[in-house]
Amino acid sequence: MPDDSDADYTETRISGRLAYDGLLLKLEEDTVRLPDGSLTRREWVRHPGAVVIVAFLDERTLLLERQYRYPLQRHFLELPAGKIESGEAPLETARRELREECGYEAAVWRHFATLHPCIGYSNERMEFFVARELRHVGRALEDGEFLDVVPTSMVEAIQRISTGQITDIKTVAGLLWANSATVPF
Repeated sequence: MPDDSDADYTETRISGRLAYDGLLLKLEEDTVRLPDGSLTRREWVRHPGAVVIVAFLDERTLLLERQYRYPLQRHFLELPAGKIESGEAPLETARRELREECGYEAAVWRHFATLHPCIGYSNERMEFFVARELRHVGRALEDGEFLDVVPTSMVEAIQRISTGQITDIKTVAGLLWANSATVPF
């Protein structure tokens, strides 16, 4: 059997249209040519990207947020995160979100990963940062934003993943990665 690891399966956009133009998401509908020459339709979500922050109060304690998520009709424990605004650098977004949502500024920032959570239907990327040497400055939630800041030990956070209390994928990925020895601090 031949090794197809270098095979090119690129799909070429023939035409497209903006099917939905929302405040956060844009739904695109494209006609593409497949590698075998046939045509098909692709529906995908254009997303501005997001940041995720693993913010340490000390060597063992990090900040989580408790927030209601309407699509699933329940509260979730999550890492601080937010949408990258047009023209904003990811680190700038991370600094803004940590200050607005949690009320902290960090003296030390490290980018440790870029992940793509929905590759089958979205171009969303998540930029992951570790923040250390936090200083409380007071928070300034956006209108319509309601959340609690929940200081949690890394041990407890990992246990909450194991017991199914933390299921948000950005939070699971960020916590497991930050808990590993591969994240530069």
